[in-house]
Amino acid sequence: MRFLKFVLTAVTLSAVAFTAAASPTDPKLGAEYKVLPTPQPVDTGKKVEVIEFFDYACPHCAGFDAPLNAWVKKQGDNIVFKRVHIGRQGTDQPQEKMFYTLQAMGVLTPELHTKAFNEIHVNHNRLNRDEQVFDFVAKQGVDKQKFIDTYRGFGVAGHLRKALSMMDAYNVEFWPYLVVDGKYITAPSMADANANSEEQLNQAATQVLDVLVAKAKAEKK
Repeated sequence: MRFLKFVLTAVTLSAVAFTAAASPTDPKLGAEYKVLPTPQPVDTGKKVEVIEFFDYACPHCAGFDAPLNAWVKKQGDNIVFKRVHIGRQGTDQPQEKMFYTLQAMGVLTPELHTKAFNEIHVNHNRLNRDEQVFDFVAKQGVDKQKFIDTYRGFGVAGHLRKALSMMDAYNVEFWPYLVVDGKYITAPSMADANANSEEQLNQAATQVLDVLVAKAKAEKK
C-alpha cells in the first residue's frame, strides 16, 4: 500500500512541478517542496536540522544513499543530519530493529549504513529474519551478544513506537522523504519533473536541499 502511495505521489508531484515550471536550483512551493501544515520542533540551535525517513528494504532509498551521504559531508557543520527508519504498524521488522540497535550502540557509521543497503540490494540477503541480522552485524565486527541484548531490549522497542509517531507528525507516506528544520519537505520523487533517470532525481534532490537549508538558516537569524 505504501509503495503504491509512493508511485502515485511521485506521478502527482511531478505533474505539479511541470506546470509550475520550477527547477531544483530554484524550487517552488508546491512543486519541488512543500511545507508541513504543523511545523515540528527542532533542537539544533543555529544549525539546520535535516531528517531522512527511509527504509532499508526500499530500492529508492538504497539508490539515494550515496548522493545523500556526499551531500551531508559537503554540508558539514552547517546541518545536524538525522535518519529515521520508517515503521510498520503491528510488526517488528528485523531491518528496522537492526537500524535502531546499531544506533543505540553508537556503531552506526555511514559506511555500515551503506553495507546494510548493499547486503539487501546487492547481495540479496533480505535481512528480514533475526538470525540473518545477527550474522550480518557480527561479520561487521559488532559484538554479537551485546547487539542481541540491545535488539531485544525496551530501548529499541521505544524507538519503533517513536518512528510510527514521527511518521504521523511529519505526514510521511512515501520514502525517501526529507524534512528540513521541521517544516520544509522534499524528496527525489519531487525534485525535478524533467529528470530522465533516478540518478538525476537523486542529484536534483540534493540541489533542492541546498536551497531549503539556506532558506531555513536565513530564517534562524
